[in-house]
Amino acid sequence: MGRSKCTTAVALALCATLAVMLPELVAGKRYIVGGNMGWTTNYNYTLWAANQTFYRGDWLFFVYDRNQNDIIEVNKTNYETCNAEHPVHNYTTGAGRDVVELNVTHDRYFISSKGSCYGGMKLHVHLSRIPPPPRAAPIKSDSSTFTVLRSQLVIPAVVTIAAIWDSLLLRV
Repeated sequence: MGRSKCTTAVALALCATLAVMLPELVAGKRYIVGGNMGWTTNYNYTLWAANQTFYRGDWLFFVYDRNQNDIIEVNKTNYETCNAEHPVHNYTTGAGRDVVELNVTHDRYFISSKGSCYGGMKLHVHLSRIPPPPRAAPIKSDSSTFTVLRSQLVIPAVVTIAAIWDSLLLRV
């Protein structure tokens, strides 16, 4: 029983240290196509898309009436002519709630092939380059390297050692 507590304490201390030391992961943004209107007729998707900035890794959520619409990805020419005969991909699963990951770096074109495209039910997604991360502020000349090391390495290491020490004392 004592050994189990020690192992658990060490594992928890290690997890806590990793959580503190690892950088935060960046996830893509999720867009409901058309906002509150969803993927439907009589809506200006060109205007909607113009007010968004899409990046690689973002997600498009299409919410629509599955009996009346679908989601077909086409090339630019077929987008302009509302031609769904040779789709790049059919994202329609039949549930009326389909997801498209923007996982490539070129523009994407989506239409509804059930006649609604001629009424404007089509979406052009322009993918922007991911902006560079903000520049770090210059380190002040009076600050030492120890301050940086203390915040990133020393404090988590001390917490880990203290947790291990505490767990060893519980065994005795």
